[in-house]
This record gives sequence, structure tokens and C-alpha cells, in this order.
Amino acid sequence: MKDLSIYFQPVEVDTEFKEQQIGSVMNIHRSGNFPDLDKKGIAVFFSPESRRGNCSGSNDSFRSSFYQLFVGHSWEHELYDLGTINPGNSIEDTLHAIQTTTSELIKNDIVPILVGGSQDLTMGLYNAYESLEQLVNLTTIDHDLDIGNSEEEITHDGWLSHILLQKPCYLFNYSNIGAQSHFISPKTQDLFNDLYFDVLRLGVIKNDPKVIEPIMRNSDIVSFDLQSIESKAWNSDFFWNPNGIDPYTACTIMRYAGISDKVSCLGLFDQVLEDSIRTGSMLIAELIWYFNEGYAQRKGDFPIGSKKNYKKYRVHLDELKEEIVFCKSDKSGRWWMEVPYPSRSNSKFMRHQLVPCTYETYKEAMKGEIPDLWWKTYQKIS
Repeated sequence: MKDLSIYFQPVEVDTEFKEQQIGSVMNIHRSGNFPDLDKKGIAVFFSPESRRGNCSGSNDSFRSSFYQLFVGHSWEHELYDLGTINPGNSIEDTLHAIQTTTSELIKNDIVPILVGGSQDLTMGLYNAYESLEQLVNLTTIDHDLDIGNSEEEITHDGWLSHILLQKPCYLFNYSNIGAQSHFISPKTQDLFNDLYFDVLRLGVIKNDPKVIEPIMRNSDIVSFDLQSIESKAWNSDFFWNPNGIDPYTACTIMRYAGISDKVSCLGLFDQVLEDSIRTGSMLIAELIWYFNEGYAQRKGDFPIGSKKNYKKYRVHLDELKEEIVFCKSDKSGRWWMEVPYPSRSNSKFMRHQLVPCTYETYKEAMKGEIPDLWWKTYQKIS
């Protein structure tokens, strides 16, 4: 592994922790003592880079809140705190440090959690997969769809178009959780429909949070705009969204992200805690805690494990003139759906052939209806 210590400032810790508090077991980068990243697990790091955003009040007070929480009952993975990547001479310098760190951690089976900083830092996470030469699925938790204009400068709320047009493009699918229509122009909504992207609106996830799980199970990168959480959760004038995601649902989303065998990095962005340090810091700490709780419950399902022992269910659809094959995991009871790709398609799509779904998707097919998820996936690979 490359020497990552050159990118990080150490963490100042002067607190004594109780037995089994996270601070007592976490491998923390202290002065002159960078952690040995020799075991699989989760690595937290912080960057206050916000030159493209409006969160200049970002700070690392979430650390002390997280350290004081207790480890989960079944946590057996290693926990690392790598420290802080301070803004470089240019934003590109900061992104390079994030990209290199993320790539090295993923190659060593360590899931990075970046706390920022503005959400355009997601590009640093995404670019890490270029060196891995791996197609990825990106999921954002956001009240808006940060498409922006590719001909204009990248901003914290206008960075996605730059990823879509980047060459080579390693993005296979984009999904959003928590979108609110009154923040999104009809033109943008039409564009996302034309690209067959998945958008779960806020009302949908509030009515049935379980619909989030298959999206997370199919995600590689998860990017959370903390401004999509309802403003009353922060006790802060900076957060202005009265009808955003509630804290309980936010923690549920993080648990689903953690339990996904496919999620390999997480970013929490656009946090400002100047006037809500105690409440906001604990909320971020709890989001990280629930991601770890999910991670501890990973089952080794597809694409980590083999699908050969999965129970298969075949549904013939007259409209397609063929059958759809559903697979149920023998380990977790979760469902997947096979989407055939044309023989002319490049084999790089192979890992996307088995698409996470729910039992409700299977029941939909049993009624003779083509599942929307099947159709969108088929359009992407055909």
C-alpha cells in the first residue's frame, strides 16, 4: 500500500474512554503514529474542503461524539481514523489526496467514510475507481439532483454532469434517494427519466423505507448531502429544509448502506456545525455508527459470494416472450433478478446482470407485469 500518511493531519485526542467505547478500540492517527492498515474494516477521515460550496463552517467535532458511543454487539471489524485532509493549494490537490486514499483503501478491503466538506468532493471518491478500472453505481441521498452544467465550473450542487461526461466514464448507474420535486426543474426530471436513472422521492421512502434497501444493495458509492435532512434535526439556522429526511430514516439509510456487500465507500457532505455543534455532531456520529452496524451484518451475498446455491424462480411474461429469473439468497433471504444482456454487449456489464430487487418485484412479475427495474436495467445494457 502507498504511504497515505503524507496526506493527513493527526487527530488531537485528550479524553479517557470507557471500556468498549469506540474511542478505546479505534486505531486513531495520533501525532507520529499513523495506523497500520493491515486488516479489513472501516476507515473514517475528514476534509473541510468547501471552496466550491457553502459549508465553510465544517469541523470535526463529530469525532468526539463518535468516540464516546459504544461498539455494536457483533462488531468484529477494525476501525480506523486516518485524520484530516486539509485543503491543498488547489481543489485538485485535495481531490487527488481523496482519490488516492480511497483507491488504496478499497484495494485493501477497507471501506472509507469521508466526512466533508462540500458534496462535489464525491468526484474524488468516484475518480478512485478509475485506477481500479471498475464500473460503478453511484447513489446520492439528496433533496436535489445536482446535475449542473458541464460547461460551467463545478459546484457543490452542480457536479454530476461532469461525472456523466468524463472520459473514460466508469458510471453504470445513478440513483437518488430523497428527492423533493419542488427543488428540481421539470427539465432535469425529464433528463433523469431519459437516462433511466432511479429516483426515490421523499414521500416514497417515508411511506415505505424498505424500498431503499435494494438501491443500496446495488450501490458502490454512497454520497449523502446532509442538507437533505430536515432542519429541525440540526437546531441550526444554516439548515433550512423543513420537510427533509428525518434522523431516524437517515440512520436507517446508513444501516442499509452498511449491510450492502457492494458498497465500498461513503461520503457525508455539506455539514456546518458552528451553531449546532452538540446536536449536529451526534447526528453525524450516529449516521457513522449505523453504517458500521450494517457493515457488521454483511452476509457475503452476491457479488461477494456465489449465487450457485440461490433458489431460483422463473416467471414467464407474454409481453417479453421470455422468462425472468429471480434468485433468492440462501444466506439472507434477499432477492435478485436476472436481466439478460445482448450478446454484443461488452462483458464489463456482467456484474450488473443480477439486479437487487424485493419480493414485491417478484409478485409484480407474477401478475404478468414487466418490473420497471428490469426494463430500466435492460435499456442501460442494450
